[in-house]
Amino acid sequence: MDRSILIRKYFEEENLVASNIQSFNTLLEKGLQEVIEENKEAEPTIIPHNIEKFKIRFGRITVGKPEIIEADGSRRPIYPMEARLRKISYHAPIFLEVSSYINDVQRENFLAEIGKLPIMLKSKYCHLEKANAEELIKRGEDPTDPGGYFIINGTERIIVNVEDLAANNFIVEGEGNNFIGRYFAAQGSYKIPHTIERKKDGLFYMTFTRIKSMPALIILKALGLTRDEDIMRAVSEERNYEEMILNLYEFIEIKDQEEALDYIGKRIGVPQTREIRLERTKEILDKFLLPNVGMDAKDRLAKARNIGKMLKKYMEVSRGERPQDDKDHYKNKRIRMSGDLLIDLFRVNFKILVGDILYNFQRIIKRGKLPSTRVIIRDKLLTSRLYSSMATGEWVGGRQGISQRMDRSNFLAMISHLQKVVSPLSSSQENFEARALHCTHLGRICPIETPEGTNIGLRKNLAMLCSISNSTPEPAVLERIKTLDFREAA
Repeated sequence: MDRSILIRKYFEEENLVASNIQSFNTLLEKGLQEVIEENKEAEPTIIPHNIEKFKIRFGRITVGKPEIIEADGSRRPIYPMEARLRKISYHAPIFLEVSSYINDVQRENFLAEIGKLPIMLKSKYCHLEKANAEELIKRGEDPTDPGGYFIINGTERIIVNVEDLAANNFIVEGEGNNFIGRYFAAQGSYKIPHTIERKKDGLFYMTFTRIKSMPALIILKALGLTRDEDIMRAVSEERNYEEMILNLYEFIEIKDQEEALDYIGKRIGVPQTREIRLERTKEILDKFLLPNVGMDAKDRLAKARNIGKMLKKYMEVSRGERPQDDKDHYKNKRIRMSGDLLIDLFRVNFKILVGDILYNFQRIIKRGKLPSTRVIIRDKLLTSRLYSSMATGEWVGGRQGISQRMDRSNFLAMISHLQKVVSPLSSSQENFEARALHCTHLGRICPIETPEGTNIGLRKNLAMLCSISNSTPEPAVLERIKTLDFREAA
């Protein structure tokens, strides 16, 4: 069989940067709306004396098609070649439904343009998405151009793929008797590192935001698992671990949930009265402990069971009953493409826009007037901040070089640049294992193409036939998994 026919057919039907385009389409379909849902209400602190309550609510967000506003105020569609030649950006307007409420009664409801979003070529909202070869030539485009990049002020720029450790994945590693369990809990704007370790006293300690080296058993009791039997079952239904019995014996005097919450509150230094201390501790546990599991009081038991399973894995790895996790294995990595990285950028800058809306509202209230929400939205603020990051490559979280000028020296250089994968590790440090070729790279990462020198192994490229799936599981699948009884299947 002639395999070249299959390869030729693949390249005729598939786009090399299809995964990146799909990532950007997911941003347009779901990502932007998710950010709005996280910040759907804004309440100013300064309101007129005759009003009890004032709220600004944000509803549905939509993105238009790329267009240009000429000097006379007229709007018309713009195509990529014109944007390149006129040194302007290929972008589309973002529209957001905004409504304001006085004492829970709607005062106004309108559609506001909150800014401009750069549009990826050949993506869902690009004018070239379904154009055939003849139409592309007519528009001054190369029919073999794969798209997957942006045009910012006439310059072609790409967002490089970033390789990162998988979030919401518990990893245990170490040497001798010193093991440490790491877990990055990610939910919306929250990205919280959690660690579990066993110290020389034989007790398990857990660390996360604002809570440092807290006995894991106290956290389990504070989450509602107060009976010793329930704690042992949360860890394992099949066997009792001696390490857990030692931990239970150490904290036998803490009998109920309130005592455990008070213990945590005192350890982290909440100085107020007992009632306030308990509420403050509950708030910290709900918000910052495993936010991916849930952020309400009803999710506490689910969090406790998750911590129980982490402790079980930690004990099995430290006993040698289970292999350590290899963080260089590609199952423990995720590639963050343009859609994920732009969501991070949009999330931070949308919060700044909401803060600016509240500031402008309160400034006018101080003058004794009640402004319309329509006039206090500055659409240029979001646009300028998005474009600043896209033009300079400086991203949220202090990352540099995320957006780069596309290499157009030849067609293969362009394809190579679009397929680039960058590791966040510093090139000045050794990190031998991270730089080495791992057997799980084959078929996913090119085993040959990497620069020489300090960046070797940290700057990689996707394999030619590699495609990246969308990591968001469907809610229906998650709900079905929750109803399954795996003990029966075993």
